[in-house]
Amino acid sequence: MAQTKTQRTGLLTRKLGMTRIFNEAGEHIPVTVLQLQDAQVTAVRTKEKDGYVSVQVGVGKAKVKNVSKAMRGHFAKAKVEPKQKVVEFRVSEDALLEVGSTLSVDHFKPGQFVDVCATSIGKGYAGVMKRHNFSGLRATHGVSVSHRSAGSTGQRQDPGRTFKGKKMAGHMGARRVTTLNLTVVAVDAEQGLLMLHGAVPGAEGGYVRVRDSIQNKKAKVPQVKKADKKDKAA
Repeated sequence: MAQTKTQRTGLLTRKLGMTRIFNEAGEHIPVTVLQLQDAQVTAVRTKEKDGYVSVQVGVGKAKVKNVSKAMRGHFAKAKVEPKQKVVEFRVSEDALLEVGSTLSVDHFKPGQFVDVCATSIGKGYAGVMKRHNFSGLRATHGVSVSHRSAGSTGQRQDPGRTFKGKKMAGHMGARRVTTLNLTVVAVDAEQGLLMLHGAVPGAEGGYVRVRDSIQNKKAKVPQVKKADKKDKAA
């Protein structure tokens, strides 16, 4: 019988951009810098009451006038200040946190593997060469005008049609993208910065979900830490 793995909550961060840092050997490592601001648990879902188990995390500070009446009541019930954005993470029952608990970037540790999820940068309408990496038609030997076209998209008389799902020109980007198994290079708890090795989907300033890796069995996940309710956002 397979042993169930503890599934902790993730964090909702904002992408600041990319830079590089140097390790002890003097090698430069390209990293994406993510920032966590005023993260608190705003609600929890339980199997008995809601039918599933999750933790709702709110980040950022929002002006009261910009928050709907329903969400104002939601935050008041949790006894936390209004948040700019909230998101839920499925967790295991042994990883539930108390409502009002604060979360920090030291939730993740250097060397740990994580998965990230964000909305990719929208490119608008794009051709097949940009969207699907097609090579295009030849630059000579009778080809004119249509060098960047897709070429033939159908078959012969049988089946005599273009199959659904054929790669064609169309809207590119602006979709939910998940990147698996990125390494946590560094954590700065004082400034709320999390640095991940490599690129992360999404534009600068966009929200990025970060969670423990669900595929990498070698990943050393930190123990579940019950955060204090003392350090609430001012």
